[in-house]
Amino acid sequence: MKLIPAKTPGFVKSLFPNFIWNIDTNKKELYLTFDDGPTPEITLWVLEQLKAFSAKATFFCIGSNVDKYPEILKAILEDNHSIGNHTFNHLKGWKHKTKDYLTDVELAQKTIDKTPSSGSKLFRPPYGKFKTKQAKQLQKLGYNIVMWDVLSFDWDASVSKEDCLNNILNSVKEGSIVVLHDSVKAEQNLKGVLPKVLEYYSNRGFTFKALS
Repeated sequence: MKLIPAKTPGFVKSLFPNFIWNIDTNKKELYLTFDDGPTPEITLWVLEQLKAFSAKATFFCIGSNVDKYPEILKAILEDNHSIGNHTFNHLKGWKHKTKDYLTDVELAQKTIDKTPSSGSKLFRPPYGKFKTKQAKQLQKLGYNIVMWDVLSFDWDASVSKEDCLNNILNSVKEGSIVVLHDSVKAEQNLKGVLPKVLEYYSNRGFTFKALS
């Protein structure tokens, strides 16, 4: 049994009201997000899928990956998707001193900003785990902390494609922020799920938007 539910409980959101968990709207809009890229084997494929449905999304990028593959970051931005910061070294905040954690985040931001972007400062903590002090300091630095409304568990090899898809279909509502991963670890599930999610919700009149 998973300790973390696919749908983020309302009481969890209420504990951290200054974080972005979903977008408050009655419109048929969904916000797909992709963590841990850019990854040559996956990210470009994701961009092709999104383009086929005129969908926009947000990519929370690891700075070290951006450093290695700046051309993929450029491709994301050229398709008018949004970029977010996911630390430079995919750090779990609980295990690091606040000063070291902030240094890592700022290094990622500097790396991302080498490619002209929208200038927005979106941040998502790897694993969703960081200290309250770290969050407060990041907000003072102007970051908008984005969490999620729905977890797909696409990175988990023990979760089948079918269950991964159902995690989304059974949990999404208008304004949901959905977590997916453009990583090698998630490749098998992502490739089985993303086209179906795009088709299913497009056929029901939803649009996919990027966070700003």
